[in-house]
Amino acid sequence: MSETAYIRNFCIIAHIDHGKSTLADRLIQKGRLVEDRDFQDQILDNMDIERERGITIKSQAVTIPYMAKDGREYELNLVDTPGHVDFTYEVSRAINSCEGALLLVDATQGVQAQTLSNMYLALEHNLEIIPVINKIDMHSADIPMAKRQIDKDLGLDSSTALLVSARQGTGVDELFEAIVELVPPPSGDSSGALTALIFDCHYDPYRGVVVHVRIFDGKFQKGLKIRFMSNGSEYEVETVGVFKLALVETGELSAGNVGYIIAGVKTVSDVRVGDTVTGADNPTEKALPGFREIKPVVFSSIYPVDSNDYEELKTSLEKLKLNDASLVYEKDSSAALGFGFRCGFLGLLHLEVIQERLEREFNQAVIFTAPSVKYRLHLKGVAGGAVEEVMVDNPTEYPDEGRIESAEEPYIRAAVITPKDFLGNIMTLCLEKRGVQTNMTYLDEKRVELVYDMPLSEVLFDFYDRLKSISRGYASFDYDITGYKSTELAKLDILLNGKAVDALSQLVFRDNAYDRARIVCERLRDEIPRQQFKIPIQGAIGSQVIARETVKALRKDVLAKCYGGDITRKRKLLEKQKAGKKRMKNIGSVEVPQEAFMAILKVDE
Repeated sequence: MSETAYIRNFCIIAHIDHGKSTLADRLIQKGRLVEDRDFQDQILDNMDIERERGITIKSQAVTIPYMAKDGREYELNLVDTPGHVDFTYEVSRAINSCEGALLLVDATQGVQAQTLSNMYLALEHNLEIIPVINKIDMHSADIPMAKRQIDKDLGLDSSTALLVSARQGTGVDELFEAIVELVPPPSGDSSGALTALIFDCHYDPYRGVVVHVRIFDGKFQKGLKIRFMSNGSEYEVETVGVFKLALVETGELSAGNVGYIIAGVKTVSDVRVGDTVTGADNPTEKALPGFREIKPVVFSSIYPVDSNDYEELKTSLEKLKLNDASLVYEKDSSAALGFGFRCGFLGLLHLEVIQERLEREFNQAVIFTAPSVKYRLHLKGVAGGAVEEVMVDNPTEYPDEGRIESAEEPYIRAAVITPKDFLGNIMTLCLEKRGVQTNMTYLDEKRVELVYDMPLSEVLFDFYDRLKSISRGYASFDYDITGYKSTELAKLDILLNGKAVDALSQLVFRDNAYDRARIVCERLRDEIPRQQFKIPIQGAIGSQVIARETVKALRKDVLAKCYGGDITRKRKLLEKQKAGKKRMKNIGSVEVPQEAFMAILKVDE
């Protein structure tokens, strides 16, 4: 009997809100890892934002001891995964650490977009997939429908699907037995050259970076010199152990195990998810496949509301970067908002999470500019030279129109699964967002899968919210980035009182520029406080004004004291007031409140 025979490594994959965190809670409770009095819902989600939104942002791992019916004790390693599309790469690394996956299907909603994409991800890594139908205790549960969809949409055998209610704990004992019986034990040789995959890491303020690893060959022990293969850096292992909610030191981790190592690494950015760890003295010949650098796709600038808080914001971002290696930022400045930072995010949800964490965990009052994507511009060469290629995500770095030969923007493959009742409205929305339909499949008599080629920039503002409101929450959405395609790009400037406000500038598709300018001008008109003079708000491309709104002036009634007499007396007073307002307009400055920046980012009503 091999040394890995009683180890099972598995993950739970599902669409958002199909009960993944609740099922993990039940498994942990059954494994007696936590006393009932200390238990709290979503125990693996340790951020307030995760609990409130009901999503997993940071994946966790936990080792659950289980006494099977055959009388032997098994070590079950659950590698929890984030469910949101923004964190797909982290999901793929977590899946790569396992031999089996529980594929969760909600009995009330059936198979949805991310159920499919996560299943394909698991199949790519040759995982044993166990279909599980959850929420069977709900009044609206339709188990035959869920089984039909598992057969037809997923191509799995629904007769093997386990029926559970994660909330009530029904069927969890059978699930444990299925994991032991169906998930294959890990293969690997503890005496071979050390080969381990980093699937996650987190920062401990007292001990430095805690690296989450799955060992394929060899073993970790205290004092071992290790090497990270992506950057060649070497460290000495200080502590080795497993996750049992708390970090439990074991002194050794061998082939097949999932656990953690602490090796005096100071910042999370030195550790890369997907990297291979090996021994410095006896290294493995080649790294594990699949490692890539995480690239941000959405960009936005962050400024403190009070410019005196710049240093505090800088410190907060540094601390946040310790826990979130995918956050990328560099210094930025704006004439309107002062000094700040240009940040790169994995997606819109990632942006929202960073914003909330800055406000809650670090008490920072911040302003985010409109999110943008990275455009590829081809510039004419100087004096007949070669065409130059530049990447631009910040409107302030946009070159002169005359120098641009062509522009390209990132495109996505968007998959939407919807009940057929909402098909017409969703197709209209996708067309409005410049989507080109590439596929349409009727999954069954009620549901349709639509596939569109669509610019990423069109999804940034309000696509997801409008999709949910059009479909009453039933449509599900998933996307992956496919590459760049040519586009007609323009820089939209917003002018207040004739002066451009750089923090409000946006890069937009030229045909959408008028609508975007009109919306921004209308919202600013409602948000900017009235002054003693008229404030023109203009949207312009270059020197051409394409939209305008005016904030009316506060007016003092200078004719109040003229209750009679000649008209010339009244005219004289009005002319005097007019001259005063003109002078005030020339020297008066317009303060843009924080609410105005927020209003621009809000969903179109």
